[in-house]
Amino acid sequence: MGFITPNLADFDLKEWRSRPYLQRIRPLAQHWAENGFGTPGAVYVLYLLKIVGYVLGGLAVTAATPGLGPIGDVASWWTEPIVYQKIVVWTLLFEVLGFGCGSGPLTLRFVPPVSAFLHWLRPGTVRLPPWPRQVPLTRGTRRTVFDVALYATVITSAVWLLLSPATSGPVPRENAVGLIEPVRLVPLALSLALLGLRDKTVFLAARGEQYGLTLLVFCFPFTDMIIGLKLVMVALWWGAATSKLNRHFPFVVAIMISNSPLQRVKWVKRKLYRDYPDDLRPSKVSGFAAHTGTVIEYVVPLVLLLSDGGVTTTAALTLMVVFHLHIMSTFPMGVPLEWNVFFIFSALFLFGHYAQIGVSSLDSPLLAALLLVCLVAVPVLGNAKPHLVSFLPAMRYYAGNWATSTWCFRRGTEEKLNAHITKAAGMAKDQLVALYGADLAELMLHKGMAWRSMHTHGRALNGLLSRALDDTEAYDLRDGEYVAGGVLGWNFGEGHLHNEQLLDAVQERCGFEEGELRVIMVESQPLHRQRQHYRIVDAATGRIEEGYVDVRDMVTRQPWLADDDASIPVRAVDGSARPVAAQAVTAHE
Repeated sequence: MGFITPNLADFDLKEWRSRPYLQRIRPLAQHWAENGFGTPGAVYVLYLLKIVGYVLGGLAVTAATPGLGPIGDVASWWTEPIVYQKIVVWTLLFEVLGFGCGSGPLTLRFVPPVSAFLHWLRPGTVRLPPWPRQVPLTRGTRRTVFDVALYATVITSAVWLLLSPATSGPVPRENAVGLIEPVRLVPLALSLALLGLRDKTVFLAARGEQYGLTLLVFCFPFTDMIIGLKLVMVALWWGAATSKLNRHFPFVVAIMISNSPLQRVKWVKRKLYRDYPDDLRPSKVSGFAAHTGTVIEYVVPLVLLLSDGGVTTTAALTLMVVFHLHIMSTFPMGVPLEWNVFFIFSALFLFGHYAQIGVSSLDSPLLAALLLVCLVAVPVLGNAKPHLVSFLPAMRYYAGNWATSTWCFRRGTEEKLNAHITKAAGMAKDQLVALYGADLAELMLHKGMAWRSMHTHGRALNGLLSRALDDTEAYDLRDGEYVAGGVLGWNFGEGHLHNEQLLDAVQERCGFEEGELRVIMVESQPLHRQRQHYRIVDAATGRIEEGYVDVRDMVTRQPWLADDDASIPVRAVDGSARPVAAQAVTAHE
């Protein structure tokens, strides 16, 4: 891996391009196992500088609060309750501008590395309302001046809160500064909610399910507020742990550690797989690491919630800090780096300094009801009916159980995205061509497809290609994240941002002919069922086929669906969702 040049697989590009698609995936998946994405070292430095900017920026705007003090004296004021409030608002602002999750080259953003705020401040770009038929005045997919004004209001309201002084209130005696006056939280909370009804993309980017809820918790009395904030954090940890109780997560662990710039010993990375390079299913080492992480996310937050300080709390906090530092060190695709920094700060602030405030002291029935809905009901619904709830409010983080898609453009038609869709930045392919040329750009885009193929759902997407296309080699295949990132201005593993709703918006603008664009969509696995729903949709004519794939059939196969393991059973259903027949898809059908 060079400092400014990517580490790419070493083979003849012309010969590689002549292979069938699945055989083009094979060497790239094998290369990922040892080298990850092959990201240049300078990119990791850029991400590290961004983390430093997030931390120093948060400290700077917080230190400007009257009554606190300079950054150099942070040890004397970091435990003030208003500090946590300001850091939450700062983090929300950082994310909603696009500087946090879903930024930079690891999310296929190269030049510029951040473009979300430019996209959302531009009328005419694509927006996706979550419930256009149910919520009045939200229909349509074109961003208007009103949407831009709402987005600007969110930004302005967040800045206004960061500049707000504290107001006196019932806070511990040792804290003299106070809290943000609750009425000041209304403009941000209200504008974020209204914007979310007009465009779910921006709401998800702002991490509204976490920071929006936190804003509401800030409106309650101090003790209830601290308890509520603790319960939010524990729910996030437990939600993530619960979502990992599946057969997908060991695949995620192997792929993440393979991408870690700190893990440079190749024989260690090979141990993550059963028999590198021919068998890239996760090994027992990856399984052990995955299950260990799940146990940590269940047990340690419970210890923090029930302990009231001392050695037990210190040990638990130390373990959670190391846990999140490890996640950050792998630089996972989507790069939720600042989010993990926030978790570390929250753990130290809420469960360290305020360890003595126990959950039994909660007095507000309204807060309890709010938390039950947001932290229990929504995640339960999201795990049971994943097609109804984004994986973010469902708290299914890192689990490898995401809705995904592959967009198949008949060669030459992909250019319609540039010709007919308003965007703030070029598609990833255009950015890569400008940096590395056409051949290397295509190789790097295939590397992203190889990454997807290494996950269980990637096997399903690859296995469904022959059901969707008459000739796979006549198409350019793109991951749905690639399309959403360019067309919507942001992407972060949310497959519901590149499902039929986005396809309809793209078709409205581009007018693809039948067969020019087909999309294979695979939904997340419900917690109580061992299968995943799929749809194959043509942009011009609509749904071609839908059905189910069984998880057990995905975890036994290689990313490239080898000749001796090519059958992928599916259960197709007709338009009324009645079973038709159990069938098999082969890589060479």
